Amino acid sequence: MSEQKNGRLYGVGLGPGDPALMTVRAVQVIAEADVVAYHSARHGRSIARSIAAGHIRPDHIEEALVYPVTTETTDHPGGYRGALDDFYAEAAARLAVHLDAGRTVAVLAEGDPLFYGSYMHMHKRLADRYPTEVIPGVTSVSAAAARLGTPLVEGEEVLTILPGTLPEEELTARLAATDTAVVMKLGRTFPAVRRAFEASGRLPEARYVERATMAGERTGELAEIEAGSVPYFAVAVLPSRIDAPRPEGTPGGGEVAVVGTGPAGPLWLTPETRGVLAAADDVVGYTTYLDRVPVRPGQSRHGSDNKVESERAEFALDLARRGRRVAVVSGGDPGVFAMATAVLETASQDRYADVPVRVLPGVTAANAAAARAGAPLGHDYATISLSDRLKPWEVIAERLRAAACADLVLALYNPGSRSRTWQVGKARDLLLEHRSPDTPVVLGRDVGGPAESVRTVRLADLDPAEVDMRTILIVGSSQTRWVRRGDGRQIVWTPRRYPEG
Repeated sequence: MSEQKNGRLYGVGLGPGDPALMTVRAVQVIAEADVVAYHSARHGRSIARSIAAGHIRPDHIEEALVYPVTTETTDHPGGYRGALDDFYAEAAARLAVHLDAGRTVAVLAEGDPLFYGSYMHMHKRLADRYPTEVIPGVTSVSAAAARLGTPLVEGEEVLTILPGTLPEEELTARLAATDTAVVMKLGRTFPAVRRAFEASGRLPEARYVERATMAGERTGELAEIEAGSVPYFAVAVLPSRIDAPRPEGTPGGGEVAVVGTGPAGPLWLTPETRGVLAAADDVVGYTTYLDRVPVRPGQSRHGSDNKVESERAEFALDLARRGRRVAVVSGGDPGVFAMATAVLETASQDRYADVPVRVLPGVTAANAAAARAGAPLGHDYATISLSDRLKPWEVIAERLRAAACADLVLALYNPGSRSRTWQVGKARDLLLEHRSPDTPVVLGRDVGGPAESVRTVRLADLDPAEVDMRTILIVGSSQTRWVRRGDGRQIVWTPRRYPEG
């Protein structure tokens, strides 16, 4: 007597709803299956079954996997998640009976089985025990883009797929940062999703697709959709920006956004900054900082030397007056010894009074270097530029003395360059009049970049020859601690509590 072989499990993607979009392989598998299983709500109707109905025979064994709950209201002792876990375990056990009997089981799934699909819960419980094959299907994302008739993602654009069940603030941040997006699982989440689109500034370009390829399909502008009319099977779409017309609501209205790119590359950009850079018609900045911004089709880039800040600001504002969306890039935070002041000073002229200007923060060089070193800025600190190009050295020296006498930690920007070689030595000698020679000094160079170097030395040992324009210095106070941990790493921190008296 031969041993009974286990049956085979199939996860069958049915596509977005139109039976004509089922793959040939999906149809073959259903035809070969002994058992056809599908999920449904308690009313018993199954969208998956309705898509495949023309291929289900009278002799098929049907297994309707009926969800015990469809909302998070339940008296199950484990709550909503506990009720679903029990259901999935029971459903998998029902299918295992057929598989153990040698029957082939096809579990039907709308869209693609492993893309936000119910099938995956069966797959995780059964695929390691039985021969399994997943048949991919056309996703609702692809169907929605096709029904809108507009490119979804092009070139090097990034597509982000988001569940509408995410917290509203998280949705807002991700929508602001991405090039294109699809938000799924709408229905009751729609009001929060719409607010997230509005808060991220993306609502004018957002589109809406309901029941793509199915009966009752509807498309339109997301901003015009009534919340009470949105079903679960609907998606919000941010299509490709490349060659896209400017959304209605911004008819030629230009603006200047001054953005901080942080101390180095993309890892230091905020979601808000990413979004503004992606949406800009023109990007203006010092060439070194401009090189940190990805090149985008249709976007104009205007690089210049580091010493023409006023001219750069004027150029950006003139572009905005002509209706252009302009991003002025700055290293670190644009408001810390950077471009925000230059732009705002120029924008205060009467001829630019009607040009909108906003400033987007970035990670400062001081914060970046401090984080690498530990927490030297954990208590009060002062930020001073050692550059005497825009203010006399006497003013710098006076401020250094005042901060040193107040026992403040110091973050020293622009400490030296090829043409400014003596300022660091002068600052060190002045501080030694008020600080111990053992005071820790953090030298952070190219933090976040390929040549990053973060070292800590005694104030007395600070060598001006090791400092250049890409370096920031953090000079500790009398309370700043400097220790070596068991892993060999040196850390520097300044206690938050200052001794009394």
